[in-house]
Amino acid sequence: MSDQARIDKWLWAVRIYKTRSIAAEACKKGHISIGDRTAKPAHNIRVGDIINVKKAPITYSFRVLKCAENRVGAKLVPELMENITSQEQYEILEMSKISGFIGRQRGTGRPTKKERRDLDTFVEETYYDNIEEFDFDEL
Repeated sequence: MSDQARIDKWLWAVRIYKTRSIAAEACKKGHISIGDRTAKPAHNIRVGDIINVKKAPITYSFRVLKCAENRVGAKLVPELMENITSQEQYEILEMSKISGFIGRQRGTGRPTKKERRDLDTFVEETYYDNIEEFDFDEL
């Protein structure tokens, strides 16, 4: 392993992104920064650099322990990087997961299983329960 590596290759090697092209695209879009400066895909990183990765809704922070341009096994990832993401960021992530179920707008997408059951119950009670009591002669 060398003393420096391209940022897009390193992000792919330590399994932050599934493919190198996705890592390069994230760099181009400004989601990757080293310190407080955004990084281009060909930017070289060194041991000790702090890399910030913006994945909505939080920003992950990693410290480079070793530079690698070839993908490594999942068990070897802790030797290459250290996750230094703050606890506040993980709390934001948990809150967004919880609020995602509560804040769902009605009428968007498919209904949930509970909503579908409620709808079926409403339709059955409205049309079928009172059909014997309905007087067709009044029409």
